[in-house]
Amino acid sequence: MILIPFPEMKLLTETLALAMGAELRTLDWHHFPDGESLMTLPGDLDGADVALLATLRNPDHHALPLRFAAATAREMGARRIGLIAPYLGYMRQDSRFEAGQAVSARLFAHFLGESFDWLVTVDPHLHRIARLEEVFPIPAVRAVSAPLLANWIKTNLPDAVLLGPDSESQQWVAEVARLAGRPYEVLRKVRTGDRQVEVSVPESAVLRDGTPVILDDIASSGRTLVRTIERLVAAGSRAPVCLVIHAVFAGSAHDDILAAGAARIITTDTIPHPSNAIGIADVLAEAFGSLGVRAGTSID
Repeated sequence: MILIPFPEMKLLTETLALAMGAELRTLDWHHFPDGESLMTLPGDLDGADVALLATLRNPDHHALPLRFAAATAREMGARRIGLIAPYLGYMRQDSRFEAGQAVSARLFAHFLGESFDWLVTVDPHLHRIARLEEVFPIPAVRAVSAPLLANWIKTNLPDAVLLGPDSESQQWVAEVARLAGRPYEVLRKVRTGDRQVEVSVPESAVLRDGTPVILDDIASSGRTLVRTIERLVAAGSRAPVCLVIHAVFAGSAHDDILAAGAARIITTDTIPHPSNAIGIADVLAEAFGSLGVRAGTSID
């Protein structure tokens, strides 16, 4: 297996290559003044299994370069080409909410399926889509971060009380709370726009005795976390810790969350960010190892 990372993934790359037992090679991504890209792949790929590593925080920016790199690897004789995308973009637009809207999750899944033979990702935002297999035409495996989050909580915040900011966070909060052996509550959220969010008042009395930990899969605009923090402060709780799987943090979101009263923001390294404190290389490698079973053949 040859692992070829996109440039922004350097911090994760060496740990992941070691965990996968993969040979590490370098990709050159040249940006022309007019915005076009030139992808140059390394060395001899004839007969090799290749995995490209790229987080899709900015999927429009990465889509064509990924397609060019995968197609070039095939032209160079690669036997099979996979994508390791720790963060998988476009999964939230999973239904046609208004007439004429694109169902981007399904379209993007098929776009990637045209270029790659398999996919590994970490905790994609699956809501109305129950499994990746429903939208991907290739073997696609979800790596699960819950044990890593629970271990971080047990090590650093043994008095944690977990809080999910909305019903979509239920799946992560309940499992992490179970693994950490801590109580949890899930709030209700109403979104009226990209940056307009209302969150219900927390009701759990134990929030005043422990450290509130707000757990969410994605922090993008940050408005959900900001409103949840404001509700906690108004309820008299301690300053909460925000535990986020995917550190999207559009614009000033990270600073806004801290300004709202968060004691600390902790994220996994699915998206490179200074808040990264939980490494996901081992769960990615484990998910990769399960692909042979899913695909019915070995990809070692």
